[in-house]
Amino acid sequence: MDSTDRKILRELQENGRLTNQELAARVNLSPSPCLRRVRLLEQRGVIQGYTAIVDHHKYGLPIDVFVQVRLERHSEDAVKVFEAQVQDIDEILDCYVMTGTTDYLLHIVSDSLQSYERLMRQRLHKIPGIAAIETSFAFGRVKRKKTFPPLHRAEPAAGHRPS
Repeated sequence: MDSTDRKILRELQENGRLTNQELAARVNLSPSPCLRRVRLLEQRGVIQGYTAIVDHHKYGLPIDVFVQVRLERHSEDAVKVFEAQVQDIDEILDCYVMTGTTDYLLHIVSDSLQSYERLMRQRLHKIPGIAAIETSFAFGRVKRKKTFPPLHRAEPAAGHRPS
């Protein structure tokens, strides 16, 4: 992936509804090579899809929760069971495998505290192998970026050549 591919990705992260002609103009390519690059990025799985970014509060899901989960055991079966059941809970937007004392970090949205409590009691607590659950409620969001930061590759020091 080169700097032109990264420019294409940044523009599409900013506005996924750009026409190919608009995108090509923004990244200083003619439309045909631009479209070829976009298709190649899609085929390679760099671009995984296109979607609308929806404000979950305005959608009706104002409760924003981050849940830390620690498993009792880290056997292959325990991990598979937990990860498979997490896939089936629609309110879980993201699930990250973590380092440190927490095994997983979940981002959950809910329409009310009562719905969140029901989700915890009827779904999450019933997943076998969970040792501990710690919940934090978000009061609000300070920052949400749609675009990746530029890559800052280390340059060799003056007078030094890479071996």
